[in-house]
Amino acid sequence: METQTSRAWWLCCLVILACAVGGVADAPPAPTPAWAHAPSTELLPHQQSARREVCRLRIVNDTGGLITGSLDAGQSWEMLGSVVIPALHVTDHGYTAAQWAPDGAVAATAVNSIHLCSGHDGQKAFLFSLCPKELISEEGKKLQSFAAKSAGIYTDIPGGTAIFGGAWSPAVGSPLGLERHGEVTPLPANYIPKKGDIYIIRVMMPLDTPRAIVFENRFSGIITEETWDGTSRPVGQVLKPVVGIGRFYGGQYAEAGALRANHSGVICISVSPRGQLGGFQILPKAHAMSAEMISARSLTQWMVIGPLDARAPSWEGVAPFYRDYLRPCWTPGSEHYYVDIRVKDGPWQPIPPMGLLADQTKPLPDWAWNALAHVTHIRINFPNPTPRSTAPQVPTVAATSSPAQSPGAASVQ
Repeated sequence: METQTSRAWWLCCLVILACAVGGVADAPPAPTPAWAHAPSTELLPHQQSARREVCRLRIVNDTGGLITGSLDAGQSWEMLGSVVIPALHVTDHGYTAAQWAPDGAVAATAVNSIHLCSGHDGQKAFLFSLCPKELISEEGKKLQSFAAKSAGIYTDIPGGTAIFGGAWSPAVGSPLGLERHGEVTPLPANYIPKKGDIYIIRVMMPLDTPRAIVFENRFSGIITEETWDGTSRPVGQVLKPVVGIGRFYGGQYAEAGALRANHSGVICISVSPRGQLGGFQILPKAHAMSAEMISARSLTQWMVIGPLDARAPSWEGVAPFYRDYLRPCWTPGSEHYYVDIRVKDGPWQPIPPMGLLADQTKPLPDWAWNALAHVTHIRINFPNPTPRSTAPQVPTVAATSSPAQSPGAASVQ
């Protein structure tokens, strides 16, 4: 009797389980996890945009190897610098956002370094880097602590020039190739640098580059994309406005209003004159919740952004914010990227230079925490993507001297 009862009980369980399994297909889809990463509906057009090559770089990974640039797809080359120390390894001890970097491409571009991704092992990216001459010193190596010396191609090019924030700067996602016997092939999976290898970086820019992206600097502020034909459309929202500024290494190689850096999880904007530190960053929502960026939840130097629909995936590694579209180019006298602001809903104006002491052991001055408190709008302006553009030159911000760690006219009031 007990055996028959047990069998009946198990049979009942199996029937219930079968019904549950059979019903899975009819169940409503689970909500997108907050940590998922993908383009939202508004950004889908930018993910497969037609692109053109604006320039290409050629780096010979050897002591004294030439670094050259071409504006005509490799038909002729211009000397940009040379390699002082070649890279012989990769590192998997990178920054958190490198997990969203594309393989075989530029993972990060900045005035103070360029990181190249050769592959991934789970969430760990394999990186090697191009470094300006300032990082060859022992003090410079400390500032670039996450990159092992042997995973860096150290150059004689100054930070803030040429490939590091000048006209030859690549974008995140610029494809990285290996030149052998005159032929360029994609970088092999999980590639490790070798002495004498030759790298080709093709700087490709989308043809649908916007005229500007405007961030309404308040909670639930709208992010608007402005096009070259005069139209605009909302593409996202500000989840946490930026109120203050902080020390971000590399700012000493950039001017106020320049893009200092871009990678799969950060847009960094300089507010300091060249030679000083000062800036703020714009993060996608999931990266802002990572262990590395825990300070972004409470401190004032970070803006956090996301899709219009709060249920949509986060934007790590998604164009146009974190791939393909932004280059830290600062070339006064010609078209380049620059950032300006509106204060208290007033007219657009350049960011006034605000300098901070570089000593990380010193606390930030009180004014720095609220330096942007009255900024109501932030705008990233793009150069015209059309070759031989007839667009007017963008205004430049003079690198006027500003006493470090002094609010004066520096803080935006």
